[in-house]
Amino acid sequence: MPHIIDRMMQMDANTHTGGIVIAGVEKTYRLGRRTVRALAGVDVTIRSGEFVAIMGASGSGKSTLLHLCALLDTPDAGNIMVDGQNLAKLSERQATLFRRETVGVVFQSFNLVPTLTLLDNVLLTARLAGKYNESVRNRAIELAGALGLAERLTHRPDALSGGEQQRAAIARALLLKPRVLLADEPTGNLDSISAGNFWRLLKGVLAESVDFPTTVVVVTHEPAAAAYADRVLVLRDGKLAGSFSVEGQDDAGSIAARYQHALA
Repeated sequence: MPHIIDRMMQMDANTHTGGIVIAGVEKTYRLGRRTVRALAGVDVTIRSGEFVAIMGASGSGKSTLLHLCALLDTPDAGNIMVDGQNLAKLSERQATLFRRETVGVVFQSFNLVPTLTLLDNVLLTARLAGKYNESVRNRAIELAGALGLAERLTHRPDALSGGEQQRAAIARALLLKPRVLLADEPTGNLDSISAGNFWRLLKGVLAESVDFPTTVVVVTHEPAAAAYADRVLVLRDGKLAGSFSVEGQDDAGSIAARYQHALA
């Protein structure tokens, strides 16, 4: 049987699609005298344009997996392909460009520049990538408006609430229409209404990226958030414990029940 990476490379060559392939990935950390095995051989294929939620208890390895896909860390073993690129083969410069132009990342930490206005923070990635223009500025304003920030564009981070700062970080990640969007508990600091607006916005991103589909991977512990996904992956003790399709069972209660079943 061909290696999963070889199959993905062949698929990309034939169909010009991306997605994410994770093959035999392992990751171990040292915490003082203790060794923590965060990932213990994970194999996952996420189709181009698919919206996947990753669920699992604290310490299951879900955030570690996301960090590896975002090139914020490297695996001890195994391979990861994102949008047709084998991450292990990228030079430091290629990795920087890849993170800037292909992958959008949203974490609970906002990483906003304190001296810039909200709008300039949203536009920052476009300026760094040399892609700033009037069209991009208009998209930034539209995204901010969709996230309830239309009246806060000229405010600096210290004048924004935690939820507003998080929404600004979300808008920044979506600005350049990334081929892959990775989000780690992106609505952890938002109220339920703002969180719902965010998930609906993500679904809109998928709907508008027909020619070059956006693959979305979200780490969450909230069944209500996972209900917006196409599929849920369940991690336990650094391994894939199971997965299930959300289609037709997209309410939080059904997601919670099926999550518990996957862990059983």
